[in-house]
Amino acid sequence: MKKHNLIPVILSSAIIAGSFPASNVLAAPIESSSALSTQAQKAWNEKANVPLFVKEKISGKQTASNEENAVAYLKENKEKTGIERPQENLKVKDIQKDNLGMTHIRFQQTKNDVPIEGAEVIVHFNKDNAVVAVNGHYNHSAEGEVISKSAAVSVNDAVKAAKSAVEAPLVMSYDPTTDLIAYPFDGKTSLAYKVNLTFLGDEPGNWFVFVDANTGEIIDKYNALLHADELKKKDHKGIGEGVHGNLREIHTTKEVQPGLPAVFKLYDESHQGLDGIYTYDHPSGEIFENRSSSWKDEYQAAAVDAHYNSEMVYDYYMEEHGRNSLDGNGMAIISYVHYGDNYNNAFWNGRNMTYGDGDGEFMVSLSAGLDVAAHEMTHGVITNSANLQYRNQSGALNESFADIFGALVDEDDWEMGEDIMAPASQEDGRTALRSLSNPSKFPVSAERAPYGNGMYPAHMDDFYDMPANVDNGGVHVNSSITNHAAYLIGEQIGKEKLGQVYYRALTVYLTPTSDFSDARNVLIQSAVDIYGEDSTEAEAVANGFDQVGIY
Repeated sequence: MKKHNLIPVILSSAIIAGSFPASNVLAAPIESSSALSTQAQKAWNEKANVPLFVKEKISGKQTASNEENAVAYLKENKEKTGIERPQENLKVKDIQKDNLGMTHIRFQQTKNDVPIEGAEVIVHFNKDNAVVAVNGHYNHSAEGEVISKSAAVSVNDAVKAAKSAVEAPLVMSYDPTTDLIAYPFDGKTSLAYKVNLTFLGDEPGNWFVFVDANTGEIIDKYNALLHADELKKKDHKGIGEGVHGNLREIHTTKEVQPGLPAVFKLYDESHQGLDGIYTYDHPSGEIFENRSSSWKDEYQAAAVDAHYNSEMVYDYYMEEHGRNSLDGNGMAIISYVHYGDNYNNAFWNGRNMTYGDGDGEFMVSLSAGLDVAAHEMTHGVITNSANLQYRNQSGALNESFADIFGALVDEDDWEMGEDIMAPASQEDGRTALRSLSNPSKFPVSAERAPYGNGMYPAHMDDFYDMPANVDNGGVHVNSSITNHAAYLIGEQIGKEKLGQVYYRALTVYLTPTSDFSDARNVLIQSAVDIYGEDSTEAEAVANGFDQVGIY
């Protein structure tokens, strides 16, 4: 059997950034075949940026915060926004009204009614129905291109091509999904199928493959690894022992069938409006069960921690932000433990969390870390909000927001993964995976070191200019810069306010192709929304980004 620690894998939404010495590699990214360089992505972003936070009101009195008035504003201000024919090229994707009385109308750019990948614009109204901000990314080059919405390639053939391109196993965890989109890549916009393939196995994947809808050729791909009659169920509180021996009070379910002993299972359906919290044993594919409400078997420890931590993260998002689960609509929270063989990683595959046991030398079971669970679950929140593309700066922001909320949920420190490091790691000085307070405390992996100074960066002066086929353009390395900005801000305003500002930016302002400068702008605006134009909180956000060289 292949050893996962000897075939390092880090998937798109995996927690590990990997940086032990060469002989002690934790994880390395699956190679992406994308040819899109950091410079190319930057150039596209610079051309696509929509001016941020336009303060002028529309001439005339607004009567409603709605699609019609949003389009009217964009039409009237096309010289400022650069958006031509918004009524033709933009389709409403989502409308949110928040607790500040603001309304946010998110548009998807289209061409011939086909959505253009990554191109979204948001118009923000204040409580008085006046437009106070516009932000996002708009693809100007696509306007002049001829893009037919008629596909010559069938959906089935596109899926076959996508499976072949990533060597997907015959047995898939979920049915493939396909969307017909306009895909900007390498200076050209093509009609394409966006195929999502999710599978486990020796090399698990959450692949997005873009297949030319007219030729069947692969345009691009990347791995975005951000289940008896008269049965009676009763919510039950049990006691379990975690990986480090901590006693956990966990919510389980007691199942009773006539003539059979009671069975206790690791699923919790006690939260109103939530589809449930479920914890599975990956090798068997079954929900953990026990004959008593005391969960103290050694094999159960990883499941106890995963189950307990899932509820802790759910409670944080519900109590602090009023968010009901990862999608905001009560989706089930599903975890798998005991994945792989000595597997030093954890990941979110677009649908659930999966935790390896570690190899016992460098890591223990990854479900032991509350911040690890918060990181992976936050990838789920990101998927269902800003949906930051997992490459280059937008991918680094994806990782950064996951780290930041990991540090907010596990509020005792500013380290990531301190509870999953094995004794040998700690003896070698690797006491955590990453540090938000002191990023350069730890080295990056040998594969990534040649692109920078060898340590995690804390400032844009030390930015790693990495190709797309190494760590998806540096998503686990350059995230350290914005991580450090969050630490500097949090030290000034406290973790509670930091969470409010970052959650608002993530769910209200950020779009799939947002970069570091966008993040600075939307975080300042989020602080202004909540605390006021000249607030110390808004000033703290600006200062934090100034100190890491993001202006």
